[in-house]
Amino acid sequence: MSLVAIVGRPNVGKSTLFNRLVGMRQAIVDETAGVTRDRHYGHCEWCGNEFSVVDTGGYTSSGDDIFEEEIRKQVLLAIEEADLVLFMVEAQTGITDYDQEIADLLRRSSKPVILAVNKVDTGEKMYDVYQFYALGFDELYSISSATGGGTGDLLDAVVKLLPRDDMQASRFPDLPRVTIVGKPNVGKSSMTNALLGTERNIVTPMAGTTRDSIETHFNLFGYDFMLVDTAGLRKKAKVHEDLEFYSVMRAIRAIEHSDVCILMVDAQTGIEAQDMNIFNLIQKNRKGCVVVVNKWDMVIKDNNTMKEYTEAIKSRLQPFNDVPVIFTSVIKKQRLMNVLEAAMEVYANYSRKIPTSALNEAMLPEIENWPPPAWKGKYIKIKYCTQLPTRSPAFAFFCNLPQYIKEPYKRFLENKLREHFPFTGCPVQIFVRQK
Repeated sequence: MSLVAIVGRPNVGKSTLFNRLVGMRQAIVDETAGVTRDRHYGHCEWCGNEFSVVDTGGYTSSGDDIFEEEIRKQVLLAIEEADLVLFMVEAQTGITDYDQEIADLLRRSSKPVILAVNKVDTGEKMYDVYQFYALGFDELYSISSATGGGTGDLLDAVVKLLPRDDMQASRFPDLPRVTIVGKPNVGKSSMTNALLGTERNIVTPMAGTTRDSIETHFNLFGYDFMLVDTAGLRKKAKVHEDLEFYSVMRAIRAIEHSDVCILMVDAQTGIEAQDMNIFNLIQKNRKGCVVVVNKWDMVIKDNNTMKEYTEAIKSRLQPFNDVPVIFTSVIKKQRLMNVLEAAMEVYANYSRKIPTSALNEAMLPEIENWPPPAWKGKYIKIKYCTQLPTRSPAFAFFCNLPQYIKEPYKRFLENKLREHFPFTGCPVQIFVRQK
C-alpha cells in the first residue's frame, strides 16, 4: 500500500491533519511545540482509494533538546520510505529557516512533494499563501486542518500522484494485536526496536519518552501481527500535565483494542502496586497476558533466583496466576524470541474454540466426582456446558438451580477447564444458566 509522509517544522498542524485523514483522534494534539516524537502510522480512504499516512515529529536542526536528533532521524526515515511527501507550512508565520532547510532536504530526496499551507481559516489569509511558491514546489494547496477547509482538493492531488495499483491493495486483514504495556522507563520502546531490528521508536533514559501508542506491522520469523508500543502508565495522582494525561488515555485504549498484552516489569524493583494496577486493567478488559521481567542482567543471581522470582510474581497475581513469566534483557537481546513465542501461544489460547462434545466429555465426569454443594437441602445438577461465541474464552454451564452456584465452585470449574484445555495466559469467564 502507498505511503504518504506528513513533514514540517514543529507546531504547523501535522498531527491535526493526520487525525483528519485517518478519521479519528489517533495522534495527540496540543498547542505545545514538539508533542509528536515517533513516526505514527494510520490508514486513509478517499474516493475508493486507500493509502497509509505517517505523521512525524517537527523537524528542527539546532537546540539542546535531547529528542531533536532522534526526531530528525525519524523524519528522515519517514521521507525515505514514503511514496509521496506532504510538506506542511503555516500561512501566518511565512517562510522560516526551518522551512527552507526542509525544502532543500525534500528536493534532494527526489520524492514527489505537495506543499500544504495550513491555518488558512479565512479568505484574507489567502494572500499569505502565494509567498510559499518561493520554496520551489509546483503543487501548492491552502488548507485548514482544524476545520477541514481545502483538504478535499489536497486529497484529490495526493490520489492523482500515488501509484494506482498500490491504492487498490486491501488494508491489513484482522491481524492479532499485541500491545506492550508497563510503567515508564521499563524498556517498552527498546523491546519494540529489538524485536523489529530497527530504530522504530525513540529511546532515551528519560521516563515519558513515548507519548502516542505506536503501531507497527510485525512480519518476521513466521509471525504476523500488529505490535503496539504505548506510553508508560503512572499512578493517577502523579499525572499533572495534559500531555501525559492524553498519553495515558491512548495507552488504556490500546489495551482495550488488543488481543494480548505484554506487561513489562523492572527486574530491579519487582512487581509493584502500579504493575498490579496495569495487570488488573488487562484482566478487567479480558485480554491475554504475558509478564516480561526486563533488565534481568542487572540482578545478582544464584541457582534458584529465577524460580523464586517466578513464584513471587505468580503469588502476587492470584487468583489469575496461569500467566507465562519470561526473564529478558532487551539491551543484551536475551530471550526475545521466547517473548514472541509466548505472546503467540497466548493468542492461540485466547482464540481457541472447543467443540461442545469434547468439552462435555472432559467436564461432566469432573462435575460428577465433585458436584456443587447442596443448598438448603436442594441438590444442584449441571446437565451440560458449551463455549460462548465471545472474543475471549467464556463458558456456560446449564443446571437446574443456577442461583445456588457460588464463586468458589465457579473457580473449581475454571481450574478443571485449565487442566483439560490450554488456556495459559487467558482469563476464562464462567457463566451458570438455567436449564
